[in-house]
Amino acid sequence: MASAAELTLAIVGKDQGGSAVLKGVKAEASGLGKVLGDVSKVAGGFLAANVIAGAAEKITGFIGASVAAAKESTAVNTQLDAVLKSTGATVGLTADQIKSYAAALEKNSLFEDEAILKGQNLLLTFTNIQVFTDATAVMLDMAQALGTDAAGSAIQLGKALNDPIKGITALTRVGVSFDDEQKKQIKTMQLAGDMAGAQNIILR
Repeated sequence: MASAAELTLAIVGKDQGGSAVLKGVKAEASGLGKVLGDVSKVAGGFLAANVIAGAAEKITGFIGASVAAAKESTAVNTQLDAVLKSTGATVGLTADQIKSYAAALEKNSLFEDEAILKGQNLLLTFTNIQVFTDATAVMLDMAQALGTDAAGSAIQLGKALNDPIKGITALTRVGVSFDDEQKKQIKTMQLAGDMAGAQNIILR
């Protein structure tokens, strides 16, 4: 039978062994935690860097788009002034009035005011047009119906209005039809010098 001293020694020895194992486990766990912590820091830094980079890219893109829009607006306005000067403002409207009309049309169309102004600038080059504001509105209707931009529609419509007798043939090719009575009225009015009357029939 083991003595009390031997039992005590055995228990203490086993306890020390167990403690060593537990200490080893604790050390391993601590090391793993450090590794995970380091990974977390790296991942967190990576994600933070990505977020910052993404934000910077968006800001840069926004600034670039804003600068491009400002340049386009300046170019369109400069062109408007040049066209009015070269044509002697035969349309009877100032640059500010034309721009205000474009802004008003923007609210009820699919086109932005710069796009509308581009179309207006092209219409202004056809100096025989006497129904400019109505022509601008129809220009946008045509662009939407034919699936073109305002500039493309302005050229088609401008040619037709500038010389109605010849112009209606070009419009017929793109799907705008006129009956014989309308064609007769357009010809009669243009030959009589009533360009506005002939142009209004085309616009209607």
